[in-house]
Amino acid sequence: MSSAQLVNGAVVDSVTITNTKVLAEAPAMAMGSLYQTIGNSVAMAAANAVYAQQQANVVYQASTTLGVTKLFAQNS
Repeated sequence: MSSAQLVNGAVVDSVTITNTKVLAEAPAMAMGSLYQTIGNSVAMAAANAVYAQQQANVVYQASTTLGVTKLFAQNS
């Protein structure tokens, strides 16, 4: 008997169905992964923009304070 005759037809069918299911789900899984990656990138970009704005506000406040201090120092 050859090895092909020893394999049950139901086993072959179940393996074929499983392989087909995995191949059918692959595009959806890839798109889900892509959407998660894009969402994470957008969130990080927004967080970086907020951080940069906060740091800029600190610099603007410090420079304004220094400018006002120099203006008051000239009048005395």
